Amino acid sequence: MAALGWESLESWLNKATNPLNRQDDWEYIMGFCDQVNSELEGPQIATRLLSLKIQSPRQWEALQALTVLEACMKNCGSRFHAEVGKFRFLNELVKVVSPKYMGRQTSEEVKIRIVDMMYTWTISLSDESKIKEAYQMLKNQGVINEDPQVEQDVTLVPPSQHKNTLFEDEEKAKLLDQLLKSKKPEDLQTANRLIKAMVKEDETRVEQAKHRRCVLSQTESNARLLSEMMSHFQLEQTSSGDRELIKELGECCERLQSTLIKMATETEDGDDGLAEILLANDNLTLLLGNYNKMVAEGLLTGNGDTSSAATPAGSDSSLLEIENLKLAEPTPKLQPEQHDLPPTEVRDISSSFPLLPPPPRSLCRSQKDLVQQTSILDDELLSLATTGNTIIF
Repeated sequence: MAALGWESLESWLNKATNPLNRQDDWEYIMGFCDQVNSELEGPQIATRLLSLKIQSPRQWEALQALTVLEACMKNCGSRFHAEVGKFRFLNELVKVVSPKYMGRQTSEEVKIRIVDMMYTWTISLSDESKIKEAYQMLKNQGVINEDPQVEQDVTLVPPSQHKNTLFEDEEKAKLLDQLLKSKKPEDLQTANRLIKAMVKEDETRVEQAKHRRCVLSQTESNARLLSEMMSHFQLEQTSSGDRELIKELGECCERLQSTLIKMATETEDGDDGLAEILLANDNLTLLLGNYNKMVAEGLLTGNGDTSSAATPAGSDSSLLEIENLKLAEPTPKLQPEQHDLPPTEVRDISSSFPLLPPPPRSLCRSQKDLVQQTSILDDELLSLATTGNTIIF
């Protein structure tokens, strides 16, 4: 692990969303997920911490927090889903995308990512009715004009109930039962050895599942970043540094594909995870096909060196007054805009990979400003957060 001993959820999240991270640090992301699962009030604490990070004025920090949120949705189960499905948390997401609150100060990449995630949840977590209600309200207010084209995230669907894997092998279970009923010392010793062997098999199965999830998450992150950078590539404008980064990502994806192929050969046909592995491999194959075409055409060996577009001036840091806001015309459909950032991956809704841009080179405002802004809303939203019966708009 990246750190030894016990760490708090806040410590894990600070490391996972560090603005200095060049790319997603999955060691800390998965460490945060494990810590959420290990604490009694892990989901409640985690959603509170994540909401603050998602509202960060630093685009890269906010995007990393959204990646952590996605990882928790896939790895922390129904307890975490239930917390995300409460208006207390949904209100915090609404504030980020709504022009009545922080929407005008929030980058388009962050807003698009949140909208995509919320829409995916309305499909995959149909039992969480408040998520659908919050999403529909954003549509009614003109914040969302069209549903994004995303597929159902099968990893969010609760798994079917099944018996304890320790005793799924009927033959071993029967043998163990016979040995335990025997009064012979040698039979009891054999039963003890059999139990230890079964426990070890189950632990191995759990570790393999955890490793598989980590590899799939790394594949998803690197693939969407490569997809973004390739989509933004321009022969005369992309810098040599960006070309090198594309090559590094391509080589990383090739290594990950080799790992996926090995995992697929080692996974049993009846294992539910096999379908995920094969799907990830198929997506990588298509992406690497386009990447290898760029390499073959020599596009990544040029010396295009034009400067990035300047970052537009930051808007007023104060929150908008609700009563002065008029939504006479629907807010235009969210589209990614150019920022003075290192190259990022394009949001290819047709693929199964969401998009993650790399960290910005500069900060637009301080975390202190965010805390001050949030405090302005405390009185107004206090009743909403405590009653849990209203969506803020």
